[in-house]
Amino acid sequence: MIFVVGVIIFVLFILLISIKQISEYERGIKFRFGKFKKILTPGWKIVLPIFESYKKVDIRTKAVDVPEQDAITKDNVSIRINAVIYYKVFDASKCILAVERYQYAVGQLAQTTMRNAVGAVSLDELLSERDKISTEICNVIDEATDPWGIKVENVELKDIKLPDEMQRVIAKVAEAEREKEAVITKSRGEKEAADNLAKAAEVLSAAPGALHLRTLSTLNDLSSDQSNTIIFAVPIEVLRAFDGTNVVETVKKIKEANKK
Repeated sequence: MIFVVGVIIFVLFILLISIKQISEYERGIKFRFGKFKKILTPGWKIVLPIFESYKKVDIRTKAVDVPEQDAITKDNVSIRINAVIYYKVFDASKCILAVERYQYAVGQLAQTTMRNAVGAVSLDELLSERDKISTEICNVIDEATDPWGIKVENVELKDIKLPDEMQRVIAKVAEAEREKEAVITKSRGEKEAADNLAKAAEVLSAAPGALHLRTLSTLNDLSSDQSNTIIFAVPIEVLRAFDGTNVVETVKKIKEANKK
């Protein structure tokens, strides 16, 4: 009787220590005599000691920070770049059986792929097409990790650090571009103003007295100003008298008048 009770207690003890819990966000890889048996789904599962063993795999999406990497772009610019990679396990058995330490393997693959992708583009392309380069890196890593049972969901380039000399050069280039745009805009404005003035001159010259009315309107606008500005309205004929040819003709006319 004591022997039977002892056996029952031993069996109950074995059953108790054999119960393993698999959470909803996990999957279990069960081995029997060292061979892969099956994938354990969430819940309480029996794993017999000595004969069987298991490993848990987290199937939630993981965000892994890729450390800063020294890289050289296609146009031989040295930069430092880092990124973040998002991936998840879609086949728990492959990530255990096909690769050792899959987290470490994914991180190393991401670093290598990122350096290769940066070396294939110029600095301007890297700065202006970050989303495109991130997508290319994601596709390469996803294809390489597919046999491991891992799905790479996204890769984001976080920060691109340039040498101080290159930052100053880029700042100068940007400043030159702004100055060029300012000069172009100013010249366009001057051209438009000149065209409008030419059209206005044609309209005023076509209508007798229009220029005089415009002059009076301008004087009326200036009269409202409280400054001490004095305006002399001089006819254009008076200004022509200062021309050399007109002076000579005037002298001749004076001499002819004296002779008479």
